[in-house]
Amino acid sequence: MDRLEAMSILVAAVETGSFTAASRKLGMPLPTVSRKVAELEARLNARLLIRTTRKLTLTDAGAAYLAASKQILEQVAEAERAAAGEYLVPRGDLAIAAPIVFGRLHVLPIVNDFLAAFPQINVQLALSDRNADLIGDRIDMAVRIGALDDNRMIAVRAGFVRRVVCASPAFLAAHRVPKTPAELADLPCITFGSSASASWPFAPKRRSVAAIPIRARLAVNTAEAALDAALAGVGLTQVLSYQAADAVKEKRLRIVLQDFEIDPLPVHLIHPPQSLPPLKQRRFLDFALPRLKKALADIERRVIPSPGFSGGRAASAKVRAR
Repeated sequence: MDRLEAMSILVAAVETGSFTAASRKLGMPLPTVSRKVAELEARLNARLLIRTTRKLTLTDAGAAYLAASKQILEQVAEAERAAAGEYLVPRGDLAIAAPIVFGRLHVLPIVNDFLAAFPQINVQLALSDRNADLIGDRIDMAVRIGALDDNRMIAVRAGFVRRVVCASPAFLAAHRVPKTPAELADLPCITFGSSASASWPFAPKRRSVAAIPIRARLAVNTAEAALDAALAGVGLTQVLSYQAADAVKEKRLRIVLQDFEIDPLPVHLIHPPQSLPPLKQRRFLDFALPRLKKALADIERRVIPSPGFSGGRAASAKVRAR
């Protein structure tokens, strides 16, 4: 049997949660997936997975074998990259992940310029607001906004974004400009996505964060829709600064309650730890990092100035993800 193939199938089955999902991910018939895992268990004379109709659960032996399989597969992939010359010439496929809106506005233009500068590199750009598993999904690099929760990753800070409250000038003229977050309980607000709740986070004078009740007049499922409604004068909305930057710069939206904003959220470029990353990955990091820094600094320092925020906090530092 092909043990590397069997290891790959086992990893895919565990990471996707089922044989069916693994077969879709691998483009392999479901019976083949099941048979390959069974053959692997027979060869090892050990049960690796407990299979039910609802989920797969690793046995102790399976957990140990899975960890070893991931390490072996990564070593094989690294050897293949070296043999293909990826460590000598920047070429090959580069998989990059980023949040949807930030990726479209700020990562895609960088990728376009990068492709023009490096004609032997191809990029697969996946835009999703779900944090991808870089190792499991074979992603070379990702842009992450907010606190990092995977200490296996190497992270390079590019800057910060803020969580801001904004509304159209017409709405503020017809109602009023709130002076404190408490006034939002009496003003129409627009919520979206995971923030579609009856409260928004604020930190008066940069003290501890508090959930302040709001009047949710409209709930939508994307930031773009929330901003469109705010532009139409429906109410105030709380979004990330880069999402509102163009409308604020054009004076179609106005930022309010700056003194009550929570601490800015860090933006990082992250990648899996490797003894020697492929040249294509190093070239993208060198190419993208200064451009991301500039884009974020432009938003925070010039487009949406805020009392108490210093762009100097967006200094770069290579750190382990925390």
